[in-house]
Amino acid sequence: MTDQRLRIVVVDDHAVMRAGVVALLAAESGIEVVAEAANGREAVELVERLAPDLALIDLRMPVLDGVAATAEIVARDAGARVLILTTYETDADIERAVEAGAVGYLLKDTTREQLVDAIHAAARGETVLAPRVAQRLVARMRQPTPVALTAREVDVLNAVADGLSNIDIGRRLVIAEATVKTHLLRIFAKLDVSDRTHAVVIALERGLITRGSG
Repeated sequence: MTDQRLRIVVVDDHAVMRAGVVALLAAESGIEVVAEAANGREAVELVERLAPDLALIDLRMPVLDGVAATAEIVARDAGARVLILTTYETDADIERAVEAGAVGYLLKDTTREQLVDAIHAAARGETVLAPRVAQRLVARMRQPTPVALTAREVDVLNAVADGLSNIDIGRRLVIAEATVKTHLLRIFAKLDVSDRTHAVVIALERGLITRGSG
């Protein structure tokens, strides 16, 4: 994917916002916006027809909202990547989006650099969270007792330490990619981190995992 531009579908029911995102991404040499959609139903149809590297989808839209569209896109193609870009940051919205299969959740006040970096990371299958979103999850899920990872969370984090993508982790553990993402979110919250690298570093420092399970 290094020599090719990422093919992106941009989905937002607000025409001005959608145009702004498209214009921003058009200035990036490594990204190509191949289509636009104004609702979730259009998004599902475009993603199925064009098979883009990533769909950048708003959360609240007519006809089919972002969560429902994400679920349908992932149900049709387990390898599809969906990154939510929204103004809403409630716990329920975040969890619903991730459980539907989104690889990340960004807020519309994100900077251009953050958005572009997140798109590239999400296209690789990495979990991407806006800092405030990560903080909300941490605040809600942090435990006052010493951090304890479940056996499955240890398995997931060892696989991350081995350098596996979410899809490969799912294959190793025989679980859905969406389940891998849910485990990662819980791990991030417990360890008070917002990305995979720091999760592994902290877990190793605290002796919660080994250096990968090989």
